[in-house]
Amino acid sequence: MQLQRIIRIVLSLGIVAVFVLYTGGKVPIQLFDRLENLSYDFRLRLTLPNTVDEKIVILDIDERSLAEVGRWPWPRDVLARIVDNLFDTYGAKAVGFDIVFAERDESSGLNVLNDLAQGPLRTDQAFLDQYQALKPQLENDRIFAESLADRRVVMGFAFLRTREEAEANRIGSLPEKVGDIEQYWTDRIPLFENIDYTANLEVLQAAAYSGGFFDNPSVDEDGIFRRVPLLQVYDGKLYQSLAMAMVRAGSESPDVTIEVWDDSRSGYYAVEGVRLGDYSIPVDGTSAILVPYRGTRKHFPYVSMIDVLNGNADPAVLKDRLILVGTTAAGLLDLRSTPVEEVFPGVEVHANIISGILEQRIKHRPQYAIGFELVVELLVGLVMSFLLPFISPLLTLLVTVLAFAGIIGITLFAWVTWDLVLPTAALLLLTLSIFVFHMSYGFFVESRGKRQLAHLFGQYVPPELVDEMSQHPQEVTLEGQSREMTVLFSDVRGFTGISEGLDPRELTQLMNAFLTPMTQIIHKHRGTIDKYMGDAIMSFWGAPLDDPMHARNALLAAFEMNAKLIELQPEFKRKNWPEIRIGIGLNTGVMNVGNMGSEFRMAYTCLGDAVNLGSRLEGLTKQYGVTLIVSESTKHSVPEFEYRELDVVRVKGKDKPVTIYEPVGPVEDIAKSLRSELRRFHKALVAFRSQEWDIAEREVFSLSQENKVCAVYGLYLDRIMHYRNNPPGSDWDGVFTHETK
Repeated sequence: MQLQRIIRIVLSLGIVAVFVLYTGGKVPIQLFDRLENLSYDFRLRLTLPNTVDEKIVILDIDERSLAEVGRWPWPRDVLARIVDNLFDTYGAKAVGFDIVFAERDESSGLNVLNDLAQGPLRTDQAFLDQYQALKPQLENDRIFAESLADRRVVMGFAFLRTREEAEANRIGSLPEKVGDIEQYWTDRIPLFENIDYTANLEVLQAAAYSGGFFDNPSVDEDGIFRRVPLLQVYDGKLYQSLAMAMVRAGSESPDVTIEVWDDSRSGYYAVEGVRLGDYSIPVDGTSAILVPYRGTRKHFPYVSMIDVLNGNADPAVLKDRLILVGTTAAGLLDLRSTPVEEVFPGVEVHANIISGILEQRIKHRPQYAIGFELVVELLVGLVMSFLLPFISPLLTLLVTVLAFAGIIGITLFAWVTWDLVLPTAALLLLTLSIFVFHMSYGFFVESRGKRQLAHLFGQYVPPELVDEMSQHPQEVTLEGQSREMTVLFSDVRGFTGISEGLDPRELTQLMNAFLTPMTQIIHKHRGTIDKYMGDAIMSFWGAPLDDPMHARNALLAAFEMNAKLIELQPEFKRKNWPEIRIGIGLNTGVMNVGNMGSEFRMAYTCLGDAVNLGSRLEGLTKQYGVTLIVSESTKHSVPEFEYRELDVVRVKGKDKPVTIYEPVGPVEDIAKSLRSELRRFHKALVAFRSQEWDIAEREVFSLSQENKVCAVYGLYLDRIMHYRNNPPGSDWDGVFTHETK
């Protein structure tokens, strides 16, 4: 085995070791954690049900309610009327408050009357008689408590985990516990433990059916609500979350059981789930549940609080429903960041959990997922480490793509079929790291052979440039460089049909007769031939020698190539050769250029996103029925030419849209009529992108009648008809996405 291959295998195994140590918890790497969270978010958004669950209703303290009743908090007698209406008028099954009532209600003025009755007016019998008559009507907390009694109402509260919070906020009374932590192996169950709480007034909690916490100690480091615990510990006792309490309130309060995996032989002991009667809920070791979001906000019925207070709500929406009282008003600060939406009502997080439990569609990241990750890391890592040093770059790419596809396929199948959340990001990153390492090693270490300057560049550039390079060798390098350049791609239209109609000898003669003058034109304008790809030519300007006018020279070459092709047609016809038409794409941008290849064959070439875009632009000439397309960067580099804007497109392989143009000639050579036509078409494009279909259609149709050979006008007429029948939506950016090259 060659030394270079041994080095590659050893270094590759080192990469595998880093990932194995991370998965085993020996080396924390926050980047990997962040990527794993992002992969979870992607899968979640990809498979959202996007359906409305009508079993759970959000009773919203919205801006309209605040405008009519007044700022929050409202008097408790108002809340009592709302609770009475929910149960007596609308027949709610259970009501949960995503709110804590930790302070007494003093809005009625009763405290003032108490002070008067015990002070200046304590001897005024008439006042005392009125005071005793009014007092029961002003005890808002008692009135609210009476409305809660004998009804399935769940009160929300919050635990405190730091000493600073506890010293400032200990208030209220806790609801009943749901169990004792002592009944489990406490030092092996890492449930969240708290030192204090902010809870509801004792009179309110005692009257309520139950209570549940709404704080979330499981928020990830990026502040996103992916997990919420179902249980927390205080003073050795277990307390339930608001969502879990609502499920129990709506289903005859089933007992709570923590399901643990206890393997005495291996010593493995971990929380696997929480059981509520018939409901089995998969959780992680801290009893946290992965929130089963249905979609973005408003995937549950919303009812304004003021409509319930005034009796204007739809009874069909509220009857036999689980009602969550919360707020979407921005001023009340109950908005959260979630994987599905950056600003999401906190009350709807609880609604999603309740819905997921009732429908038994909770995703689960089990403890054995770590074992799965380790096995796949070792399998993929070892196979790629020992295989890639012995195969070609193309096969290396194929193996990597297959590994990617296998990992993504398995994890998505487990997600959809079994609701399992298997690790994905680290496995994909390991595969990519090994691939990049071997490709980079092969390029930077093993492909170091250099050729003599004239021998190398004489194949690609005209002799005049070779002479110039020889005179200034310090300006030329074979090493990779990043430069702003212009790339040209040209391709023969319908070459397959042409080749099938000629015998091999004639085809060779035809291609030589075509490629020779095209190459001469490129050389004439200081271009470098990168390669011939059958009937296609790739060339670039700006290397190996710097050329400040690279975009202009490339554009002049493109125009002359088209003109030369027209001149060649009579000669081709005399020889009974078919007519040749070409498409040309030009792009200007930063590219990597240098001597690249293998120890057996080197080539001076350029690559990068700007090069790929040039190739895509050549392919678009067929779509728009033009001979030449340039990018906006090329247009800006050659302002002395006039252009027809064709479109704003997102080409295959790129997310960022680009504006594409058809050069029509030097500005001084353009007739007034053509200038007018271009201005009219550009105005039509503005109307088109503003979705003013009628205006755009009238202008484009008029242009198509005046210039019947311009295929672009027909293309836009078809698009206008399509979008009129299938409106793209208010957020449409006017970009057309091409799915093919």
